[in-house]
Amino acid sequence: MNLVTPDTGLLFWMVVIFALLFFILARFGFPIITSMVEKRNTAISDSLKEAEKVKEMMAETVKEHEKMLLEARAEQGRIIKEATEAKKAILAEAQEKARAESDKILSEARTQIAAEKESALRDIRREVAVLAVSVSEKILREQLSSDAANKEYLDRLYTEAQTLSKDSAKEN
Repeated sequence: MNLVTPDTGLLFWMVVIFALLFFILARFGFPIITSMVEKRNTAISDSLKEAEKVKEMMAETVKEHEKMLLEARAEQGRIIKEATEAKKAILAEAQEKARAESDKILSEARTQIAAEKESALRDIRREVAVLAVSVSEKILREQLSSDAANKEYLDRLYTEAQTLSKDSAKEN
């Protein structure tokens, strides 16, 4: 028996066994293998379709996310702008209040200063009048120490008073 060139009987039985094995595999094995391959192919196709759907959904989600980011940035800008405007308004209002308060305080201070000035002037006038009367009294006492000087001074005052009353009667 030579292994390189088989006998015809061996060749016959090999063909019969191969045909029988092929028949059994074709009848029972290949349909199962084919259906499993088709199922696997279908599963892979479905997975690819699902992956495409997920990819599209992810792209859509990314777009929505970007849109939301843009809206958030716009909202942030608007809020910052409103806050800046509110800050400016509050500062302007505070400055206006401070200006009004300072004007009020200045006005009150001027009024108080004017009142104190008037009071001081009245006090000075009163003091000057008291001093003038005091000095006049001392001078008159010195000058009117004699009776003759008193009489002469009273006569002169009487004459002046009459002249003044005549002049005021003429004016009316």
